[in-house]
Amino acid sequence: MTRRRRSLLINGLLVVVLLGAGVAGYLVFFGSSGSAQTTATRTAAAANRDVSEVVTASGTVQSSFSAAASFGTTGTVTEVNVKVGDVVTKGQQLAKLDPTQAQLQVDIAQGNLNAALEKGTSTTALLNAYKQTQLALQQAKDALASTKLTAPGDGTITSITGAVGQKVSSGNTSTSTGTTTTTTAPSGFVVVTDLKNLVLHANVSESDVSKLKTDQAATVAVNAMSGTPVQAKVASVDLTPTTANNVVQYGVTLALTEPPAGLRPGQSASVEITVAQASNVLAVPAAAVQTVSGASSVAVMANGAETRKTVEIGVRGDQYVEIKTGLTAGEEVVLPPVTTSTNTNRQPQQGGTLPGTGTGTGNRTGGGFTGTGR
Repeated sequence: MTRRRRSLLINGLLVVVLLGAGVAGYLVFFGSSGSAQTTATRTAAAANRDVSEVVTASGTVQSSFSAAASFGTTGTVTEVNVKVGDVVTKGQQLAKLDPTQAQLQVDIAQGNLNAALEKGTSTTALLNAYKQTQLALQQAKDALASTKLTAPGDGTITSITGAVGQKVSSGNTSTSTGTTTTTTAPSGFVVVTDLKNLVLHANVSESDVSKLKTDQAATVAVNAMSGTPVQAKVASVDLTPTTANNVVQYGVTLALTEPPAGLRPGQSASVEITVAQASNVLAVPAAAVQTVSGASSVAVMANGAETRKTVEIGVRGDQYVEIKTGLTAGEEVVLPPVTTSTNTNRQPQQGGTLPGTGTGTGNRTGGGFTGTGR
């Protein structure tokens, strides 16, 4: 063999070896990494179960009644009969002003009335004078009564802004209730809040408000009390919306059935309102249902082939959809495909299940479904 032919042969063998090493390296580094993927067809059997449709929202806990009480006249505080945390009843005295001046005004007005009565009411002028003294006496009595501050309703004292010796001016009593969208706390000399009858005020989107009705059942989860769901019912739905950043929302007030101990106004919470439900009805996973222009259909797997069927749906939950007509129990509907790795070198995690062959867990709409890979 000549030197030239021997050189060509050696170079050819080197090329073959390098190509083989490259292929092997590719298989090692890329074939085992799981980058090669296939799709698996998953199905779920149509079966009877409970289906619920819910509307979710977030909001804050509020008192069903909160009122700020202020004196109706000017004077100096001589008594404060309650402290923050005291439970009071409607009409109970909370504080008092010095009544000396007010009582003097009553005495003067009473004397004027007596003098007018002695003059009689035989003429129009005397009659008018008598009526004026009557009115002045009533106003003086009202001012005297206003020196005593009483509770505007049953509840707990949550705020006191005054003290003995302070001079105050007349002010109006303001009240807020949980059936309004107002979240601003009332302010006054004393604030009385009902801490027993609490409500939740939440906001729902304009697309969901038409689904809400009074007395619909709901479940409230208070963020500060995780694991303690509170049952509630829709008490009222606002007729007018609020708009912020071009987002239209409607307020909804929910009455809490049995508020847990420690629940306080102002705490944030989320709520799920059940707007439709059906028990023991034929249903399939929501992912299997396609709705176009109001017409719904599902893909059915039979004898290894897919066919599409038109169905009539009922209650549509997040996870399951009620099927009224078009399917029978046991038929396998096709679910959206998932991507699975073809890597044979990597072991599945302990207790894990390959997509399409495992058993899914249920949610608010009922139990899970079993997907079968094909």
